[in-house]
Amino acid sequence: MFKRHPSEISELLRSFLRANGLETPWLQHRLLEQWDVVAGETVSRYTEEKQIRNQTLWVKISSPAMRSELQMRRTALTQQLNDSVGAQIITDIRVY
Repeated sequence: MFKRHPSEISELLRSFLRANGLETPWLQHRLLEQWDVVAGETVSRYTEEKQIRNQTLWVKISSPAMRSELQMRRTALTQQLNDSVGAQIITDIRVY
């Protein structure tokens, strides 16, 4: 028997991930991958660690000057990162 209303594979994948409780970890992984693209190549070179805890992105930066610059860009970076994955994954960025 044929299905009359086929679904897109992306829609099926998202519903599978949501049903199995894997959607949020998948989106968090995608957001971490987008850091280098959104923050830029220069920032990427100074990034040592990044992780998400309690909807906050924690980023370890080796350069004090770069840390200062990122502190000023926190709000814009948060919005750009969330937009890049299409969901509200993080609410803040902490640079250390």
